[in-house]
Amino acid sequence: MSTSGLKAIAPVPTANDFLDIVLSKTQRKTPTVIHKNFQISRIRKFYMRKVKFTQESFDEKLGGILNEFPMLDDLHPFLSSLINVLYDKNHYKLALGQLRTARHLIDSVARDYVRLLKFGDSLYRCKQLKRAALGRMATIMKRQKDPLAYLEQVRQHMSRLPAIDPNTRTLLICGYPNVGKSSFINKVTRADVDVQPYAFTTKSLFVGHLDYKYLRWQVIDTPGVLDHPLEEMNTIEMQSITALAHLKSCILYFMDLSEQCGYSVEAQCKLFHSIKPLFANKPTVLVINKVDVMRLDDLSPESRALVDEIINKEGVICVQVSCYTEEGVMELKTKACDALLAHRVGNKIKGTKINSVINRIHVAQPKTRDDISRESFIPEAVKVRLEQKRAGVKRRLERDIEAEEGGPGVYNINLKKNYILENPEWKFDIMPEIMDGKNIADFIDPDIEEKLEALEREEERLIAEGFYDSEEEMIDSDEEREAAEFQVGLEKKLLSQATKKSMKHNARLPRTAGLRTLSELSASLTKAGLDPSRIEQRAELIAKARGLERKRKRDEEMDVDEDGESGEEEDGEGREGGDWMDVDREDDERSPPKRRKSNTGTAVTAAGKHAPRTNRQMAGMRDQSQASKAIKLRNLGQRERNMHAKAGESDRAIRVKMPKHLFSGKRKAGKTQRR
Repeated sequence: MSTSGLKAIAPVPTANDFLDIVLSKTQRKTPTVIHKNFQISRIRKFYMRKVKFTQESFDEKLGGILNEFPMLDDLHPFLSSLINVLYDKNHYKLALGQLRTARHLIDSVARDYVRLLKFGDSLYRCKQLKRAALGRMATIMKRQKDPLAYLEQVRQHMSRLPAIDPNTRTLLICGYPNVGKSSFINKVTRADVDVQPYAFTTKSLFVGHLDYKYLRWQVIDTPGVLDHPLEEMNTIEMQSITALAHLKSCILYFMDLSEQCGYSVEAQCKLFHSIKPLFANKPTVLVINKVDVMRLDDLSPESRALVDEIINKEGVICVQVSCYTEEGVMELKTKACDALLAHRVGNKIKGTKINSVINRIHVAQPKTRDDISRESFIPEAVKVRLEQKRAGVKRRLERDIEAEEGGPGVYNINLKKNYILENPEWKFDIMPEIMDGKNIADFIDPDIEEKLEALEREEERLIAEGFYDSEEEMIDSDEEREAAEFQVGLEKKLLSQATKKSMKHNARLPRTAGLRTLSELSASLTKAGLDPSRIEQRAELIAKARGLERKRKRDEEMDVDEDGESGEEEDGEGREGGDWMDVDREDDERSPPKRRKSNTGTAVTAAGKHAPRTNRQMAGMRDQSQASKAIKLRNLGQRERNMHAKAGESDRAIRVKMPKHLFSGKRKAGKTQRR
């Protein structure tokens, strides 16, 4: 993973913004209407849904933050060490750990309060439990103010880091401050690093890219390093040490022999020996910079001996350059890239992977089979085209011919000239339709006569069967038949939709509207010419059996009932059986309602499933038409309340028309206490 992957981290909101986002989302995405007269199970589900949705929103937002920020153990050692240097590894892990703990706490709070809401016995208690749950979640999030602010600062700094790929070909520039490192990267790449005549102008890592041998190389400019113990180095120097320690690259160690950088040659040589352990197993190039001021040959013998000691070390290449006059800059680039390429190839050959690859590689070497020389073949058409192109002759296109012969609408292209025939002279021959008195098309199909006779026989058979006598429209092909079927289906669909739309506001027929008595059924069967005697006999038997059963139950209840006779005299009249098919019988045969004994000992009439004797909707009404008119007026009066989602006539609550998130944005004139 390169540092470019760290730039895609989404912004981390503050604790207050976090709460606004989650609670506003809960308000927008969950139902908002509840009433105390609803079933208690519905009220519980209403508030349990709000608590669960809030917990899921917190979990989603916190999970997104935790997943986007990289885990140090999963990163390349260079990136892990760089984050440790810049942001303090312990602080970084602690911030992510606090958010992870907050997510678990919110989950446990939601789980506990959902369990309590299952036992809520009223709207008020459920609402208070919901408020307590959301309040505890908000308190937990408010305590994460510092970790969220720290992670947002880390994210902003990560987005400004250069895109460094630890696995690609890399040239790493290091040395004392102000020795010409940034000037070199500006010369060989398109990077624009600030160059100033004072130390520590470069305070962070900079990256440039160059192309060599059709390969992409990255050049990293590091801040200057001073020669003191590792514990005393600051963050700027530690970035250079991190890059030197973890990146597989070619090291370019810059030295300024003129000592204009402010450090002596002896100090620069001493720094090289101090950080030499970081150069292990890496190609190293000693760059003598500013040779336009002082060359290596102009040094004093003591300083020259110190530099020669470095040059004579194994694997060190010395190059003299001047970034001011650009002397030796390209030579340095070439030598450094070649050294790194050779080093990478050597490492691959030393590894075990080469053994599995080398067996599959075969280089074919062509051998001459005889002494005959075989020249390359070039088609004549290609030669002619090349000669015309050299002579400047332009090829005539169909567009040019069209312009010469009158332009569009006048010129008619002749397609026959493009025919591919055995004899080109046949291209413009006229194709005959009649030859030797016969139609040429007749000879295309040799069985045309038999097919015509079969067609005529079929036609005669259809005429004899009267197929053409019907007035229905004839369908000649499958396409016409499918079109006709589609049209019929469309008409049926439109008719069905129109019927449904017209019946939308009509009353549906109740199930009991179609019930008929036995006498009506017998009359209709007799009228239809059928004998209803067996049905009547069976109905009478069923009615007698049910009457005996009701009488037996009534006698049993009267033995238990204390006030049986008085109760029967009060309620016993006017009850009809609710059977699906009633048998015509006298009123005195109707069974009285069932009576049972209450807990207090008094007789109570059991609520039956039979319809009442009077219609309560007709109470106070003259007739059915007046009652239906009253119902219409009642519905008309309720329409406006229903449209505004009011619970009743006394509902004067004015709901929040726009939640807080819709007031965000550019502020205009007016009150701001709603923000």
